[in-house]
Amino acid sequence: MADGRVEKVQATELGAMKRRGERIVMITAYDAPSARLADAAGVDAVLVGDSAAMTVLGLDTTIPITIDEMLVLTRAAARGAKRPLVVGDLPFGAYQSSDDVAVESAIRFAKEGRADAVKLEGAGPMLRRAGAIVDAGIPVMGHIGLTPQSVKKLGGYKPQGRTATTAQRLLDSALALERAGCFAIVLEAIPAPVAARITAALAIPTIGIGAGPSCDGQVLVWHDVLGLSGGHVPRFVKRYADLGAEIVRALGEYAAEVRAGTFPDERHTYAMPEQELERFESHIAGAPPRGGRDD
Repeated sequence: MADGRVEKVQATELGAMKRRGERIVMITAYDAPSARLADAAGVDAVLVGDSAAMTVLGLDTTIPITIDEMLVLTRAAARGAKRPLVVGDLPFGAYQSSDDVAVESAIRFAKEGRADAVKLEGAGPMLRRAGAIVDAGIPVMGHIGLTPQSVKKLGGYKPQGRTATTAQRLLDSALALERAGCFAIVLEAIPAPVAARITAALAIPTIGIGAGPSCDGQVLVWHDVLGLSGGHVPRFVKRYADLGAEIVRALGEYAAEVRAGTFPDERHTYAMPEQELERFESHIAGAPPRGGRDD
């Protein structure tokens, strides 16, 4: 803007981007530095995903992460992301039990987490939850396909919608989420032709992750993109850097210099005026021994 202020991306802008045929760029971020860098790179939206359970907290699944933990991460990311839309991921247990609980959780994300929108997984019973949150004035992003919070029910991290029946179910769920008021829907780990059909059927944008190139936008996990993940990386991930190896190299060099006594050197230390140093040394020379009395 002319006055120097940053124009914040709103949830409605993603729909406008779909209508203009512009691809939407979304990335996860879990703290202020990563969100700031994502902002500097020009992404349109930052998802503070419950994937933080694994990428940040070292857990095996997304299920154990709490709403309080997610709020800390969301608030931090919101401080770093000035322009992108910030979407807070409602964790397992924060919305499933009732509409009231869902709305209360979403309000906490908006007020305490400074999120611009929230995301929830699934359709079916979750349609009412999404509608209730939208009615409370908070934009909602849906999420269907492989929904990590339901991984036990799904039988593991497996692609969804690979039969005609399950593909139709995904299309129906997407249309129902649109009717419930969602402004966008994440499509995760579903066949590209199914994602293409869902994208064409919806007026709202789809954000793909392992759902092929026909979605209106794409999202990937920060740690996967930058080579910071440990263990298995899904086949739909493209690594754009190997920062993990570079970090290990840098820390190894630091450790070697500390052990060799070559760090810190004169460039990394503070000096003091020679006269003040002499006075300090004279004070030490005239001081009584440790534990002695100054008679």
